Amino acid sequence: MARDHGAQIKDDALYEELRKQGDSKEKAARIANARANGSLDHRGDALDDRTKADLLKEARELGIAGRSKMDKAELVKTIRGHR
Repeated sequence: MARDHGAQIKDDALYEELRKQGDSKEKAARIANARANGSLDHRGDALDDRTKADLLKEARELGIAGRSKMDKAELVKTIRGHR
């Protein structure tokens, strides 16, 4: 059972899992609270369906280095890891 992190954290179990993965306290709290209230953006789920050109554009906006040498699968993995 997840420890109670107080009223500011709405999904304690998800918060703890994100912290174990290395996310900062702030990022873990934002994600856990967004998931709890149903406002979490699920854009990452559709990355596989996007074109390589779209992925390159998003990678450029995110400032991912080496993006021009990546294939589509590498772009998807990198973008997911960057969010």
